[in-house]
Order: sequence, then structure tokens, then C-alpha cells
Amino acid sequence: MTHFDHHTYISPMTWRYGSEAMRYLWSEVYKRRAMRRVWVALATAQHAAGLVSAEQLADLEAHIDDVDIERALQVERETRHDVMAEIRVYAEQCPVGGGIIHWGATSADITDNVDVLRQRESLQLLAESLRRLLLAFCRRIEETADLPVMAHTHIQPAEPTTLGYRLALYTQDLWEDFKHLRALIGELRGKGLKGAVGTQASFVELLEGTGMTAEQMEALAMARLNLPYFPVASQTYTRQQDLRLQQVLTGIASSLHKFALDFRALQSPPFGEWAEPFGKQQVGSSAMPFKRNPIIAENICSLARFVAAQSAVAWDNAGQAILERSLDDSANRRLFLPESFLAVDEILRRARGLVEGMTFDYEQIDRNLARYGPFSATERVLMAAVRAGADRQEAHEWLREASLLAWEAIRRDEINPLTELLTEDRRLTGYLPAAEVRQLMNAGGYIGTAAARARAFAGGIQPELEPGDVGAT
Repeated sequence: MTHFDHHTYISPMTWRYGSEAMRYLWSEVYKRRAMRRVWVALATAQHAAGLVSAEQLADLEAHIDDVDIERALQVERETRHDVMAEIRVYAEQCPVGGGIIHWGATSADITDNVDVLRQRESLQLLAESLRRLLLAFCRRIEETADLPVMAHTHIQPAEPTTLGYRLALYTQDLWEDFKHLRALIGELRGKGLKGAVGTQASFVELLEGTGMTAEQMEALAMARLNLPYFPVASQTYTRQQDLRLQQVLTGIASSLHKFALDFRALQSPPFGEWAEPFGKQQVGSSAMPFKRNPIIAENICSLARFVAAQSAVAWDNAGQAILERSLDDSANRRLFLPESFLAVDEILRRARGLVEGMTFDYEQIDRNLARYGPFSATERVLMAAVRAGADRQEAHEWLREASLLAWEAIRRDEINPLTELLTEDRRLTGYLPAAEVRQLMNAGGYIGTAAARARAFAGGIQPELEPGDVGAT
């Protein structure tokens, strides 16, 4: 059965999450065409050695795209071997060249190289999506670099920051992810063509008397695929590479989980500062018509957790690979590799829409700053009072007493009276004029270098985010 509909289980990745471009890279059609590319690359190198005729090679090249999944599955039911089934179908289509397909190779010579070809193209898709997301963040940073907002530590009001600086924190994490992603694209390696346990013994015997070494044949074939390869491999390339790849994907997922989790908190009514875009016909809850749930951010968090969980599988495959090869990684790699790529693809797509469409409630931002900001401004008052000659410990106690009274007023849902309490405290105004105390209590001016550094960071990375090559190929 190769035609699926909603009468049977299909993965949400098949239709709900991920882009069409990413789905195609992990499709059976793409995989089998890529397998044929590897076989043609091998035959091309063997042709250079005089083992394969020009007519045989041309026959293989002529049918490289003629994938017949129905026939391959029919053969696989008989052979119980997917690679052998594809070889037989390809050979049936190539009356001249079919007899030399897979000559000297083992299955992982084909499938491992195909996996890395797909990983590299998939990473390039993600890199482009992440590049666009970073640019969207940079635009938002520039728009909001100077806007004071209340910062929180331990989920408690702390001191002011700026909205642009907060966004720069998320962007900095993603910028590091982007650099790791680009580096990984350039570092990916295929298995090469090394035979059953990596010794190239089959190719050494095959090439005897041709004047070509097994290493030269491998280099020719892999050059045709434009795929660097490991100098040392067993039956497979090291699964440490899968682990490194998964760690890069997990890093992206982690950075965007943090952003989305903060977004969910800031959209909740107690904060009420951010909001997702919300369509006119959009429904927030089937039971509560008033709800405007942060469904985009929640989806990002949900998919990100899924991606993070796959790192454990990749670790097991790398750390528990027994001797030269065992097949206990095969089934799970068919699942976690494509699904991790598709999940991160969807996370990046949704995150970009969220960043571009997010709205801010400036009045609520101001209210929160007015409500909690004065507490943080007491630090400025303390420093100024000591500079004017007050005893620091005594001044600290004056400010603490007033702060406790102000907290009680806030609990009664009253306006924060802290500024008035301090400007009326004769102990304090004996050192600082009331007008100066009032000026120091303006929390919106207590943002240090946040605005300048947010702008500098965004401006610094933007030139490297111009359209172009996002990684080595």
C-alpha cells in the first residue's frame, strides 16, 4: 500500500507540520533518486577504471529518475531487504547497465551517503529560514530598542530593561545557533565507499589490475556527489555525526522554546504586554468564547520539546553502536531524522510569523513600569543620597520602610505611592531635594546601556544576514 489517506494513521508531519520543500527531501521518491545518484557516481568511477562501459553508464544515467515505488515494495515483500529491492527494480529498467549496479558496495555505502545528502540540503533550508527569522528579530529590536519595560527575575519584578534589549537576548541565542548551523553544513561527511566493514576489501579486489586504487575510486565517486567523506568508517559513518546534528537542531529548538515560553507569560493578563496575531474568525476555546490563547507560541514549545527528546535516541545510537555495525539504529533513524528536521522547519516558520505579527500593549507596558519600576529606582536614590553625605545603612533602612508601605498599597490595588513617600521623608530630603528624588524615581530612565547595546548587536549581525550562501555545499 503506497497511497495513504485519513482512513489510516499518517504522521502529522505528512500534512500538518513542516514545509512541502522539507517533506520532499525526506520523501521516498527523493531518497530513491538519491540512491540512484550514488550508484551512478560509483559506476562513473568504475567506468574511469575501465570496469564499466560507456553504454552501461549511459543506461544507468538514463533511468536515474524512473523511481517505481510500487514495484520496489513488491520486490521488498519477497526479499525483505529495501536496498536490494531498489537495486533489482533499477536493474530491470536498465537492460544494458543493470548488471553492474552496486558492484562491490554494501547497503550502507548507498544509504549513509544518501542520508547525509538529505541532511545537508535540509540544513540549508533551515539556515535560510533562520536567516529570515533573525532579520525579523533585528527589525523588531530596532523598533523597540529605547522602549522601557519592566524586567523580571525569579518571575518577580526586578529593574527596567528595554523591549529591544529583551528581544536581543533571544536573537543572540539564535545567532549562535545560526553559526553552529552554518558550521555543521560545512562539516558534514558521508561514509564514502568502503564496503561491508569499512576496509574497502571488495573494491581492492575489484580494481586489481586496473591501475586505480580503491581510494582513488572512492574519491572520484564522492567528487561527483560533491560530498566530503570520512577517511575512516566502519559499515556506517560514525553516528556521533548524527548526535552533533541533533544537538544543533535541539539548540535551535531550545532558543525558540525560551522565546515562546516568555511570550506565553507576557501575553497572560497579569503581564498583558505582548499578544499574538489573532484572526477575526479565530477561536480561542471551544468552551470559553472570550479566550485568546497563545496557540502559536504553545505549538512552538510543544514541537521544541519533541525535538529535544530525540537527542537521547541519537546519543544511544552513537554510544551503543556495537563493533563495526548493528542494525538497532535503522528503524529509529527513519523516524527521528526526518521528523526532527520537519519539526524545526515548522518551529522556524511559526516563529517568524510570530515575530513579524506580534503586537505590544504600550499602555499596559507603561502601567507595569509605573507599578513596579519605582522599587528598582530606589537603588538610584540610595546611591545619590550616600554621595550627598548620608549614611548608606541608614538610607537603606529609610528606603526599605517606604517600600514595604508601597507594597501594601499595591496589594490593595492602589497606585504605587513610593515616590510620594520618599519625597515627603524629611530624613531623605535633608540630603536630596524632593525634585531630585522625583527625577531619580523615574524608572524609565534607569536602563543603562541596554538600548545602545541592543542596536549595536542587531546592526552588527545584519550585514552577515544578507541573502546569499548560508553554508558550504
